[in-house]
Amino acid sequence: MNNFRIFAVNMGFKVVHIEETDSTNRWLRDNGHMVEADSPGAVVVVAAEHQTAGKGCGTNSWESVRGKNLTFSMMIHPEQIPISRQWQISETVSVALCEALDAYLPDRRVEIKWPNDIYYGDGKLCGILIENRLQGGVIRDSIIGIGLNVNQEVFLSDAPNPVSLRQILGRDTDREELLQAFLDSFQTASMRETCGLAYRSRLFRKGKEAVYRDEKGRFSATLVDVASDGHLILRDTDGKRRVYAFKQVQFVV
Repeated sequence: MNNFRIFAVNMGFKVVHIEETDSTNRWLRDNGHMVEADSPGAVVVVAAEHQTAGKGCGTNSWESVRGKNLTFSMMIHPEQIPISRQWQISETVSVALCEALDAYLPDRRVEIKWPNDIYYGDGKLCGILIENRLQGGVIRDSIIGIGLNVNQEVFLSDAPNPVSLRQILGRDTDREELLQAFLDSFQTASMRETCGLAYRSRLFRKGKEAVYRDEKGRFSATLVDVASDGHLILRDTDGKRRVYAFKQVQFVV
């Protein structure tokens, strides 16, 4: 199997701070290339104090109190990553977030709930939304949106299990330092030939029997692995191997 680096050379970051937008992914999609023109060679990052319509995967929304969390997006231009290997971007971002958070949560309980939610225990600490634009069989650019619960103390939406660093640590965290820690971690992770092993070592519920739900209803299974194309591999209590694409199965948390 061929491996692909996301970047082959060191990168710099151009961080744009804005007060408010509906979605940092949308803002970057509309404005990113103009910022790139003013900062050649830099990876553009936009961070908002508040998102009015932050999105998660699918139809999910993202709750965030103004000025309390990290809601940001960045645009990268992967180096000749074919469409068939776009899963590598999700692996890399997930691993980079975990490794950045390790410095704040040294008990190393930061895990990845497939495909790319970042969990601490049974609580969702961070969500990722990746939107790839394709050209000629490869990824032209990738907009990576991240919502990280930092200093929010109370969550009011119907999301089942959010948790923040403030709730875990009992104190506020410097958001700017945390953003820089992630960017440093992402730069390191993106230079590796693959983050697959690190991703799999962090998998939430790996090797444990738990409850899942698919179109036929609930069932118990053990998480075995994630394939190189991003498919989730489970083994149910009858010993049957079950393979799922994104949105075909849900974790019951």
